[in-house]
Amino acid sequence: MFEDLAGRTAVVTGGARGLGLSLATALAGQGVSVALLDLLPQVADSAKTIAAEQGVRAAGYVVDVTDPDAVDAAVGQAEAELGTASVLLTAAGVTIWGDSTDVQPSVWRKVLSINLDGTFFAAQSFARRALASGGPASVIMVSSMSGLVINTPQFQASYSASKAAVSQLAKALAVEWAGAGIRVNAIAPGYFLSDMTRTFTDANPDLAELWRASIPMGRMGEPEDLHGLVVYLASAASSYLTGQNIVIDGGYTSL
Repeated sequence: MFEDLAGRTAVVTGGARGLGLSLATALAGQGVSVALLDLLPQVADSAKTIAAEQGVRAAGYVVDVTDPDAVDAAVGQAEAELGTASVLLTAAGVTIWGDSTDVQPSVWRKVLSINLDGTFFAAQSFARRALASGGPASVIMVSSMSGLVINTPQFQASYSASKAAVSQLAKALAVEWAGAGIRVNAIAPGYFLSDMTRTFTDANPDLAELWRASIPMGRMGEPEDLHGLVVYLASAASSYLTGQNIVIDGGYTSL
């Protein structure tokens, strides 16, 4: 247990399902109240489940992370209901595969807008309130190993570009906000069996086996494999750690 986390509040984007929900649950397990932001209407039910199972306060807000005004309004509402957040986890993201010569501008912009713009808008709104409160805070951005290496055989240039940008954004904001006590780090997962990924791998077992064969540990990650890292980054135990992009991929990028 990281006892310093008990009683604190976290904002989690992309929190309705998948890795976002799993990581929000991990924070709740440490006694953190959680505000879930997601475009999916099920975000309210996800929050109710966390509250019931973890015994913490939780609330869900339907919001488009690409809309800065909507994000700021949701973060403000969460502050009013749960208290000023001292932890932000940005897990909202999408990937769209396709040959780059065929990708439509709208698709390119969608990926960059959700993955990069949405991350920045959430961090901006969070930091304004953290600066006003004067307390220490931690921002954890979900990047990807795809921001460091190019995955094959799938083509996903927009995803790789957006995640590389998220990692660099974490560094830039870490330097900018360090003097105010706001730490900013990125985590870069490898192939993880989130809800969406598991559905895809079940339908494409040959590709799933190709991915697994490329991972030195011989398996894809489970959402729970990220819990310890995220909780550590949220807590004061990592108080001297900022501006880092921490890869957690079973050794994939070591080859």
